[in-house]
Amino acid sequence: MRYPKLRELIEAIKALVKGPYTTKYPYKPHKPAERFRGKPEYSNEGCIGCSACALVCPARAIEIRDVVVKGKATRKMVLHLDECHYCGQCSALCTTKEDAPPGIKHTAEFDLAGFDRSQMVSTTDEKELALCEICGDVITTKAHLEWISRRLGPLAFSNPTLFISSLKEMKFASEVSQIAKEDLLRSDRIKVLCAKCRRRATIERF
Repeated sequence: MRYPKLRELIEAIKALVKGPYTTKYPYKPHKPAERFRGKPEYSNEGCIGCSACALVCPARAIEIRDVVVKGKATRKMVLHLDECHYCGQCSALCTTKEDAPPGIKHTAEFDLAGFDRSQMVSTTDEKELALCEICGDVITTKAHLEWISRRLGPLAFSNPTLFISSLKEMKFASEVSQIAKEDLLRSDRIKVLCAKCRRRATIERF
């Protein structure tokens, strides 16, 4: 029992000589540690709207808002800070975490108290979605397809959805209206398709 008492006495003497271990916040600004997980923030330049952060969020604090109007679709990612646990899963497993800037990262901001919970959000700009040209279902964002194409390089030409999306971005291919149909032709495989329709056109049809 003597050793803990001596240890506490030594710590008390050190505190008297060096000063308290705690900071003087809020009277003086507090600088968190380098790896402190503060407020998560999206980067409109880095975020590709792939929704990986929402899938790994244990608190379900990230909302995916997809809006489809007359064949045009957009996605916005919304992080509700009042529900966030600051666990760091979103930034650790972000698809673009190695890019500059990453899609989402933790800042040093920690004083997030407020009276209006609707204002306690971190959002992205609207990202245009790529829709299946057969059934019209959402595939992913066009920014996500572009990111995959850049990472794959020439290998992207092995996937029609990737290289046709790239051609459309460069204005070398025209948009095709989404038409739901039961019978798929061999030529339908060279379109921007969701996984379900690609399976039907490639495996089930032939």
